[in-house]
Amino acid sequence: MSAPELIRIVSRDSPMALAQVERVRAELGALHPGIATEVVPVKTTGDRWMGALSQVEGKGAFTKEVDAALLAGEADLAVHCVKDIPGDRPLPAGTTFAAFLERDDVRDALIHPGGLTLDELPEGTRIGTSSVRRIAQLAASHPHLQCVPMRGNANRRMEKLAAGEADALLLAVSGLERIGRTDVITQVLSVEEMCPPIGAGVLALQCREDDTDTIDVVSGLGHPQTFQETTAERMLLHVLQGHCNSPIAGYARTDRRGELSLRACVFTPDGKTVLNAHEWAGPLTPETLGTSVAVALLRQGARELIDGIAH
Repeated sequence: MSAPELIRIVSRDSPMALAQVERVRAELGALHPGIATEVVPVKTTGDRWMGALSQVEGKGAFTKEVDAALLAGEADLAVHCVKDIPGDRPLPAGTTFAAFLERDDVRDALIHPGGLTLDELPEGTRIGTSSVRRIAQLAASHPHLQCVPMRGNANRRMEKLAAGEADALLLAVSGLERIGRTDVITQVLSVEEMCPPIGAGVLALQCREDDTDTIDVVSGLGHPQTFQETTAERMLLHVLQGHCNSPIAGYARTDRRGELSLRACVFTPDGKTVLNAHEWAGPLTPETLGTSVAVALLRQGARELIDGIAH
């Protein structure tokens, strides 16, 4: 292997994305102290557009410009949140995942200036979120609450909360940890209270397929357990062919014995229909587990449910 002297890392230019890059740089520096790194920040369509993602290109809005810089040779390594990478289509031709970093917290957090928990919020409380996954689950569990559209990075959303555009927020615990703002968390919701998105808490390292030197260097940052869990989750999403307006949630978990399981849900936007499936891998590969759980949901009517949602 011929280790590169410099690795150029491309990422979204939001504060959270850049904090994620710093984690990659730190871990890479510890593993390969002699390799220098350089950050190539880009602004994506998803960061510029504050409307519904379905009006641009869904989750691809957060990855297209990053992928383009990688493919053009302007960078050697891309850092993505797995939850932002479309699962209904393959990675751009010529690129591959080199590693998934060890998973962070998958849970959602409630932020309420008055310190109330989700169950204590009074009727009509406005929850700032544009996540169809969160909206559907809140409609099912707390129909007396009102969701108001809110996009932008976590800091921007907290500014909007302070300005009175919402009464409370739902944000990812892992994101708040990455920007050092866990102090604002009022309540951490269990995965039973709010099922997480596919790929929650996972950072993916993506390279060009022909750049074997960079792949060899960064693959050492990969976490085997996270690789299994993420592979199962993304195969589930691929088989379901969910779009950006599909309220799909799910997470794989490896228990203390090393046994892998996958739980997933598909919702109608109003939360009135909830499809559930949960299986253990046993002898199955992660890919087969993801396929099996997806098939269980399809047998319950997930295809009709997903296709019946405008996007």
